[in-house]
Amino acid sequence: AGFSNSVRYVICSGEALEKKVAAQMQNRAPHVTLLNLYGPTEAAIDVTAFECRADDKYQNIPIGKPIQNACLYVLDTQLQLVPKGGVGELYIGGDGLARGYLNKPQLTEAAFVNNPFDHQNSQIAGKRLYKTGDLGRLLADGALEISGRVDDQVKIRGFRIELGEVESQLNHLPLVDSTMVIAAEV
Repeated sequence: AGFSNSVRYVICSGEALEKKVAAQMQNRAPHVTLLNLYGPTEAAIDVTAFECRADDKYQNIPIGKPIQNACLYVLDTQLQLVPKGGVGELYIGGDGLARGYLNKPQLTEAAFVNNPFDHQNSQIAGKRLYKTGDLGRLLADGALEISGRVDDQVKIRGFRIELGEVESQLNHLPLVDSTMVIAAEV
């Protein structure tokens, strides 16, 4: 099925945009602008944007650059910036950042950290950063690319699933000795 000429934008968010899906979209509707957005609920949903183009030479579709009033950092385990091209964990700061998790102070403390860069750009950076758990890299053109997770969390139809939690619950069943849970495409 094609897209009517009145459709001007298609926005993808909530799941990683696969290159083959983007190519199919661009082949079927070359007049439509395809945007790939990224961001977790803890940062008011979307904090980056990337405009896909049919002639992109990226191996994977990037998540793009931060939107206005948001900042993203690729950091190592000591909260130091990782050089362009290097892989580190993505941290988000800015106006849309949540205060924390309701009635979960320990989880809040683990996920929201003091921003070591606040003194450099306090109007945008803010006092805290959200530790996303996503691994990423800053590409030469300034776009960000996701390259995995620091944990075993997966997203299935937009829902975050902790595979270790599923294993733990299954291991409590009386007839189960041990488990291993994987997310597989069917």
